[in-house]
Amino acid sequence: MTIDEVLDTMDELLDKAAAVPFSVKKCIVDSEQMRDMINELRLNLPTEIKQARHITQDRVEIIRQANSEAEAIIKRAEDRAKSIASNDEIVRLAKIQANEILTGAQRGMKEAKSAVDTYVDAVLIKSEETLRLNLEDIRKKRSEMKTIPMGRKPENK
Repeated sequence: MTIDEVLDTMDELLDKAAAVPFSVKKCIVDSEQMRDMINELRLNLPTEIKQARHITQDRVEIIRQANSEAEAIIKRAEDRAKSIASNDEIVRLAKIQANEILTGAQRGMKEAKSAVDTYVDAVLIKSEETLRLNLEDIRKKRSEMKTIPMGRKPENK
């Protein structure tokens, strides 16, 4: 039995225990069963403590390995950065290329914005025209309704 199972059994034993007369919180428990549960806890506790220690040791080892790998990666990155930084021509060309990329991206952004603005304006013009036509239809229908005598159905158009 695991510790959780033993505790659950103890909890059930308390739930099933008979209440002491004239007492709300006191009950009668089979002491032999309760001692068995306590002994079961004592037997299982060392196993779970060993498992917890083992897990902690594994965690420490994993962290140690991760730190070691991180230091190696940092060292390699620093070495690479030094070799790149020592070569002025590569740095200069990288700056030129970065500026070209930035300029191209800014130009593309302006073109995309212009295209979006044109499209939105066309959609708004079309929407405005549709609304104008709908408003004219509504005014026409209202005008027709005013001229239809009571009791007569209007013609569908």
